[in-house]
Amino acid sequence: MAKSLVIVESPAKAKTISKILGQDYVVKASIGHVRDLPKNKLGVNVRKNFEPQYEILREKETIVKELKEAADVADKVYLAPDPDREGEAIAWHLSEILDLPAKKLHRVEFNEITKEAVLAAMKKPRQIDRSLVDAQQARRLLDRLVGYKISPLLWRKVNGRSAGRVQSVAVRIICEREAEIDVFLPQEYWSIKADLSKLRSKTSFAMNLAKFEGKRIIAASDKPSATAVVIDSEKRANEIVSAVQKEKFAVTSVTEKTSQRNPQPPFITSTLQREAANNLGYAVKKTMQVAQQLYEGVELGDAGPSGLITYMRTDSTRVSPQAQDEAKQYVLDRFEKEFYPDKPRLYEKKIKSAQDAHEAIRPSSVWRTPESIRAFLSPDQFKVYKLIWERFLSSQMASAELATTTVEVTAGAGVFRGSSTDVTFAGYTIVYNRESTADDSAQEDPSAEALTILPELTKGEEVKLKGVDPKQHFTQPPPRFTEASLVKTLEELGIGRPSTYATTVNTIIDRKYVERQAKNLCPTKLGKAVNALLVEHFGDIVEVGFTADMEAKLDKIEDDKVDWHGMLKDFYKPFGETLKRAEENMNKVIILSEHVCPTCGLQMAIRSSRFGQFLGCIGYPECKTKIRLTKDGLPVPEDRPSDELCKTCTAPMLIRYGRYGDYLACSVEECTEQRPIVKYTGVTCPREECGGDIVEKKSRRGKMFFGCSHYGVNGCTMAFWYPPLKSGGPKSGSNKCPQCDALLLYKVLKRGDQIACSNKECGFAQPVTGQEERVS
Repeated sequence: MAKSLVIVESPAKAKTISKILGQDYVVKASIGHVRDLPKNKLGVNVRKNFEPQYEILREKETIVKELKEAADVADKVYLAPDPDREGEAIAWHLSEILDLPAKKLHRVEFNEITKEAVLAAMKKPRQIDRSLVDAQQARRLLDRLVGYKISPLLWRKVNGRSAGRVQSVAVRIICEREAEIDVFLPQEYWSIKADLSKLRSKTSFAMNLAKFEGKRIIAASDKPSATAVVIDSEKRANEIVSAVQKEKFAVTSVTEKTSQRNPQPPFITSTLQREAANNLGYAVKKTMQVAQQLYEGVELGDAGPSGLITYMRTDSTRVSPQAQDEAKQYVLDRFEKEFYPDKPRLYEKKIKSAQDAHEAIRPSSVWRTPESIRAFLSPDQFKVYKLIWERFLSSQMASAELATTTVEVTAGAGVFRGSSTDVTFAGYTIVYNRESTADDSAQEDPSAEALTILPELTKGEEVKLKGVDPKQHFTQPPPRFTEASLVKTLEELGIGRPSTYATTVNTIIDRKYVERQAKNLCPTKLGKAVNALLVEHFGDIVEVGFTADMEAKLDKIEDDKVDWHGMLKDFYKPFGETLKRAEENMNKVIILSEHVCPTCGLQMAIRSSRFGQFLGCIGYPECKTKIRLTKDGLPVPEDRPSDELCKTCTAPMLIRYGRYGDYLACSVEECTEQRPIVKYTGVTCPREECGGDIVEKKSRRGKMFFGCSHYGVNGCTMAFWYPPLKSGGPKSGSNKCPQCDALLLYKVLKRGDQIACSNKECGFAQPVTGQEERVS
């Protein structure tokens, strides 16, 4: 009996769905797109109404052959790529390639990959949504027209990599922020804090000066007015201090009020990316990779494979009634009834362009708590799942209730203010108490109530002054973008969609237009030069409003309200005219470096090739000197001597730089011996009779870890993510665990550094004391 064929994108997704559907189905993966525009030509016939010229990707020819063979013998074919524009386009391309009768071909989509959801979706197949396909196709053709036409011009004029419709706008936003920082002039302002106490108490509390001579005290970044003033100098601050110190300090106002703090909505793509960046330190790309794994499915022991979260590319905060009911039952079962609100919470979309096609990102079952499945998850999977689970459950819970007491103390013409807030009912914070990170650009308000623990005070009560502290401040420039804040800005401006944020960020970094400095995104010289040319000659194309308008038109194509051919036609005619003017007027730009040519003494310029960036002499073609650059943008160093000898010919080894960094190479030209540089920690392998040393190593993804130099020899598998302790441990100052004698590790954690046992079954851990000697 013929089986049905199900085609998905990824092998991981195929594995999960195959185990759910059983033996009557064959599940195969296309591994992403199988057909696209050609790589070596435009691939869009502009004269034939923008007809795309698709071709099967060379690396997918074998996969396509296998899918065709499987489809020919199947009784039905279900196309099940992801439930979004990109997934719909993959399904359409597969349908075109397989060329099967319409009655044999079915489109199914899974918002979550659980047994119940998959079986329900298989009972409700549909036809391919051509409006969704058209929207994706229009985006692809639009991006190809912009990139393929502008990029060659950039290669000739600035030796840049390429241009992209959305990516170029992101670079412009970053460059404009950098320009704001460059011209920023800090302004001085002062705050004044009083340390006070009750008359017969030694415990002090702090209050900030809120008013002086009837005028509110503000920061220099705020606008002075008839009722607000800036303390703009040390002289003025000292005058105020002298004036209030002579006065009696008495309570003139005690105000008590109650308020509620509402939970935040469940995650959408952008808020998950931001929260993972702020709380876990994850890059946008990493967050999406881990979320994809959770969506596609994880083996849960005897329970079998299951997707743990709903689809992770969404801009909707909508939650299904079934998920709301499940959350309600969980809250009522695990907490008091007061922790559930009077009625289920509904969250309105805050983003005008939100499509609301999918639910918010939530756990597929709230009963599957993070701790209950921790054993089946990697550390990264556990952290991201815990974040999603807690955020969703809290979003369905009651508000926290707060009681705030605000006290004003008057001293002559000065009024000092402080407040104290108590949580009277924890509400949702019992589950999720991470508040959104504040805007880094916010200036410190000198008149804000000092948040402190206030004693019980009554109006008219005199208090004792213990000291007055004037403090100097300077206004701060707007902060550089981080990955998280850039995604937030792109979303607010309507640029890109949930499926494109991570790609946009990665692309501008990979093209060397932007670089990471700590967590900040900074434009490179190349990025600034390319942006300046694009703004001058293609101002409309890289303008925020224009790009957002194009996104809105793509949405209308999806809603079948705009014809994609007409949209491209309206775009292309003025674009072609702009392109022609740019080719005539754009001057060649040379990006000079700080380095001098070692051959002729002229300056070296930053240039690009398909292999990456390098330094080239500006005297080219007379001087053809080139210097490779490291991945950090520095000139590749000359070979350096080392203390190591070649194991083949005993000649000295040299330290040489390669594509993965420094390595050892034999100094004899005829000898081909090479080996990695081993950095010893000074700690021997704790495994008995091993004789190896613990050394620094790098994983295939470039992450540092520590492992035995004899790893894999005689069964030694000693390896740790954290550095081993050298000495200073609790067991007689050694590096051995006091409970099981295993090696101790030094862990740098957000909640505080600790030393912990390397034996996972032991569990010993304690805060550092400062006596420990760690591997540097």
